[in-house]
Amino acid sequence: MATIKDLAKEADLAVGTVSRVLNNRGYISKETRNKVYSAMKRIGYSPNAFAQGLSKKKMDCIAVIVPHIVHPYFAKMISRLEKEASKRGYKVIIFNSSGDAAKESDELLRYQSSFISGALLFSADISAEALMNFRIPLVLVEREPAGNAVSIQCDNVAGGRLAANHLIKKGCRNLIVISSLNTADMPGDDRENEFVRVCSESGATVKRYSAGSEQYISLDYHDLICRALNENPDCDGIFATSDLIAAQVIQECGRKGLRIPEDIKLVGFDDVELAGLTTPTITTVHQPIREIAEAAIETIEKLNEEKKVPRKIVLPVTLIERDSA
Repeated sequence: MATIKDLAKEADLAVGTVSRVLNNRGYISKETRNKVYSAMKRIGYSPNAFAQGLSKKKMDCIAVIVPHIVHPYFAKMISRLEKEASKRGYKVIIFNSSGDAAKESDELLRYQSSFISGALLFSADISAEALMNFRIPLVLVEREPAGNAVSIQCDNVAGGRLAANHLIKKGCRNLIVISSLNTADMPGDDRENEFVRVCSESGATVKRYSAGSEQYISLDYHDLICRALNENPDCDGIFATSDLIAAQVIQECGRKGLRIPEDIKLVGFDDVELAGLTTPTITTVHQPIREIAEAAIETIEKLNEEKKVPRKIVLPVTLIERDSA
């Protein structure tokens, strides 16, 4: 494998000059850069990203910690984050925590002792007190700011209101809301809380069904949905706080001979690709995933540049009407 000394010899330049070209430091003429790049091609030289990171005290990598990789929302978000990071010259490191707070904390501590550019945390598991200990640029997605970390979230309150108003407008009076995991202190819980508030104020009845931690980790909500339907035979409308849950509602209704939207109208949340693949397709609240990803990467960059950033960014949501309601 070619070394930087081999590259300098091939380019007929000093090692220090070649190093400045590779690390983009100081003034380098176009002619000198071209000599280095041409020599790199001739000898097949590839810069060692880790060594460059040590030299710059910055790895140009952003860590993304998620509780699930297979969940449609996180899969879509990771894909978008990689695109946005690449535009700004960053690589993305993915860590799947499976909702384990200790693993997440250990991972953040490891990043803190490296030269990583920053981390994005999609999790409720690490306590606000624990987050006080981290000094790396840290962005929390869908949770409130804590410690030195800033927050980016969608407008969950508006999302719950959109879902409630849409189902009520469609004539639903006996409603169910099925949520993945209500912790009572996360922004995502606001979509459920606002849905219940609007339905209650309209005079409609509404029952809550929240998953436990095991269901959240397994992503299997069928038993919970089945129980909700059995206990509420007069249900005419369901709000699922994710499209993944909404898709499983369609399956369970099909097994029970309940037609969507004729018997039960259904609204989901997220607007991932899954929402357009089910039969019927899912009316859902669109999360601005592209905008969240853009804001997250931009915020990490600004934090590294010691620029002022908002403590909390809230991005708007919209209702996408399809066949289920």
